[in-house]
Amino acid sequence: MALDYSILSSICVGIVCVQIIHIVLPWLYANIIGPTFFGPKINLCQMGAWAVVTGATDGIGKAYAKALAKKGINVILISRSLSKLEAVAKELTDAYKVQIKIIDIDFKDGPQIYQKIEKNITGLDIGVLVNNVGISYLYPEFFIEYITRYPQFLRDIISVNIHSVTNMCGLVLPNMIAKKKGVIINVSSFFAVIASPLLSVYSGTKAFVDKFSEDLQTEYQSQGIIVQSLRPSFVITNMTHNLKLNLFAPSAEVYVDSALKTVGIAGKTNGYFPHALLALFAYLSGNYITKIVHFKEFLRIKSLLSKSEKEI
Repeated sequence: MALDYSILSSICVGIVCVQIIHIVLPWLYANIIGPTFFGPKINLCQMGAWAVVTGATDGIGKAYAKALAKKGINVILISRSLSKLEAVAKELTDAYKVQIKIIDIDFKDGPQIYQKIEKNITGLDIGVLVNNVGISYLYPEFFIEYITRYPQFLRDIISVNIHSVTNMCGLVLPNMIAKKKGVIINVSSFFAVIASPLLSVYSGTKAFVDKFSEDLQTEYQSQGIIVQSLRPSFVITNMTHNLKLNLFAPSAEVYVDSALKTVGIAGKTNGYFPHALLALFAYLSGNYITKIVHFKEFLRIKSLLSKSEKEI
């Protein structure tokens, strides 16, 4: 029986079209249609009188704290630097006339820190949790070389990037469930879902955050809880070595303003349209190409930043 290549080619084209639609349509809704025409679907002020933000003194965390305070929500700021916490608390109180509580703890420390947090938040009507605190590599590096140079790194990054998220969710979820409403925003990373050579441990911890958020949402969505995984690419913060501001690397304030519009629209989101474009390109071009491009680029960054670090 002769093979009808026209039928075969039509089938192949059909399969490709279905795959593209499967990727592109949800992307369009999450990044353009939803936020522009329907979002934000959630009034965060109605979730509760208080919000909790971890890693709240710089970058994305501070931007979330500011944005929530601007909406009239009282904010609990959690970070390790008491002086920075006091400065941010004064800034928010003066600007927005809301109540601010501060909790100075280092998420690298042991489980006892969560007893301190629990003591300070007990009895408060918490409607929003932003799990933002995180650490990364000082510079891209091969796994063995990095953990040999920084043997404490593996313990620290898991404590900060993973344990903080699970423990903070464990603290706030019971009251959210009891009142059948609440929003949890877990800051994952663009690198959680694309090839990230030389950042293997960081991207691995953020992949955990992404998967944990997805399944937590499935568990508790019927009880009025919204759990969102946020996947930012480069944002101008201390963690990104304050790279030069550009369209694809916005300020934290610009990024958070965009990301908040996706709450209730997208369970997983890049939060910012240019970042979503990068993600779409990575998905459509294939992981093999992304591996090659990122490996080459991270080797270049490794060379620059490791040299700078040695000179300090």
